Amino acid sequence: MNLSDYFENVQGLGILATADSDGMVDLAIYAKPHVIDETTIVFVMRERLTRQNLKSNPHAAYMFVEQGEGYTGKRLYLTKIREETNTSLVEMLRRKQPEICAPYDDSNKYLVHFQVNDIWPLVGDKT
Repeated sequence: MNLSDYFENVQGLGILATADSDGMVDLAIYAKPHVIDETTIVFVMRERLTRQNLKSNPHAAYMFVEQGEGYTGKRLYLTKIREETNTSLVEMLRRKQPEICAPYDDSNKYLVHFQVNDIWPLVGDKT
């Protein structure tokens, strides 16, 4: 199953881990990524600690825990490649995930693009 199909068809909880240039780690709950292709994903971000960390350290990890019994899901190892501000695209992408669409102002949101360096199962080594 490719990344696009996976994130369109599987429900669960996502956590994005970042660290600043001194190695201080932060974790944040994030919606499923928007898959551009098999090596590129995008997250919509606000001006918060996660985005600040990515300014000094472009590496991140995204853990997705599938809903249901047991421990299944994916770990994506990422590198930030660019970001942009595009309020119309932010609005369109947020409509694709109605479960997280609260009446937020879509200004001051950023589209942060990541290269997917590696994909591992939630538990265990890469197979």
